[in-house]
Amino acid sequence: MSLVQRCRPFDNRRMAIIAQRLPPHVYFVVSAVFHYLGPALAVLLFARVDVLGVAWLRIASAALVFVLWRRPWRLWGQLDRPGRWLLIRWAAVLAVMNSVFYLAIDRLPLGTVAAIEFLPVIALAALAARTRRNTLALVVAVAGVYLLTDVRLVAEPLGLAFAAANAVLFALYIVLGHRVARSPQMSGIDGLGLSMLIAAVIALPVGAWQAVPAFLDPVALAAAAGVGICSSVIPYVSDQLAMARLPRATYSLMVSLLPATATVVGIIVLTQIPALAETIGVVLVVAGVALHQEKQEHTPSDRSDQMPGEEADRAVRLEPG
Repeated sequence: MSLVQRCRPFDNRRMAIIAQRLPPHVYFVVSAVFHYLGPALAVLLFARVDVLGVAWLRIASAALVFVLWRRPWRLWGQLDRPGRWLLIRWAAVLAVMNSVFYLAIDRLPLGTVAAIEFLPVIALAALAARTRRNTLALVVAVAGVYLLTDVRLVAEPLGLAFAAANAVLFALYIVLGHRVARSPQMSGIDGLGLSMLIAAVIALPVGAWQAVPAFLDPVALAAAAGVGICSSVIPYVSDQLAMARLPRATYSLMVSLLPATATVVGIIVLTQIPALAETIGVVLVVAGVALHQEKQEHTPSDRSDQMPGEEADRAVRLEPG
């Protein structure tokens, strides 16, 4: 056994202890910031690299991090045929979702895209738990999205089309991610890592050729790698660490802040100042997400001998594109 293999269990236990000492809300704050800080930095990178090239570099750099950290390719041989097809479908959704998300934020304010993105989350919750509260949440969120889209419909119809496609794919991402998280054949982090690796291959024909200029520009390449880490590694792992210790209801309530977070990041990083109607729309979407109530499910208890985030793989994640 190599020195690295002998040290790995100790490192995992030490990371688990550190993860347990930090309040779970800290992880959520980190996730909320990086979910949209990464895409905001990607918008700045669009001046150097084409949009789909940046999207592919995001996926590829995140896949590289997971490869070095978790070596997820080892999981493939442990899966049966349905398990492999599940990860392939999830990877396809990841590849297309990230691409259309970047095409949307290239044309629309970050806060607008984020607000539209959460509409399927509320709709899924309303279908899963048919209550008056969820119906009201859906009505409020739809009103907010209407205000946001009505402002942009004439100026950016293509941007709205990409944002709508991203929202549908986000809903599929949640459904497939839920199945991966509850699969007895794999841990969610390893499943995510392998899906990211497959997604990088799926997106290769479309995005790689647009990413070529970055390989000739060390600054752009380093920035693209940073976008991948900020967008697809830090927030995803932070989400799982938070959900491992937060009740579903509490986490769902905190998720309602994400469209507002996206708007604030857009203002600070991209100077995207929303109009009054857009501000009201974001507020209504936040209210809708806060109002909606998930169907209650049992969440497994924590185990200190697990890698941080593995218990969170057993919960449904609500993540942006």
